[in-house]
Amino acid sequence: MKKTFLYLLIAIALPLTLHAQDTILVKSQANMVAKAMIAGDYKTLVNYMYPKAVQMGGGKEKMIALVTTGIQQMKNQGVTFESVKVDAPAKFYKAGTEIHCLLPETIILQLPNARIASHSSMLGISSDGGKSWSFLDMNNSSAAQVKQILPNFNPALQIPKATTERLD
Repeated sequence: MKKTFLYLLIAIALPLTLHAQDTILVKSQANMVAKAMIAGDYKTLVNYMYPKAVQMGGGKEKMIALVTTGIQQMKNQGVTFESVKVDAPAKFYKAGTEIHCLLPETIILQLPNARIASHSSMLGISSDGGKSWSFLDMNNSSAAQVKQILPNFNPALQIPKATTERLD
């Protein structure tokens, strides 16, 4: 009886432990992306992008150049990234052979005449059972747009609309 109870307890607790580890790992890797963005480390940023998106952008070197150019254009207009905060995902979704999750993110931007917070989501994608993650920014992306990159996108995963708020 004691062994049966112990096995039952392990069977119940193990998935909860694995979920917690997945949450910690995906949030940790998403924070590496956020730190890379703030630090201007676009190579690391692109290394964590979903590979098909990088391929669609012309490969790693071209994607790094596109990100660098885009950020430089923002800086030329007086827009800078002040901070990025990534929260843990609420739920994981099976999508074909991948696992998907949404991580809420808040990006604080300094504009020439204002400081704003942009609230959106990062889509975390794992093709190895949650051991490693790649990411896509979901800022106002629709499920139809995401399906172009991720044909097995799970429609149960609802992408919330991005919002912005003025901070000063």
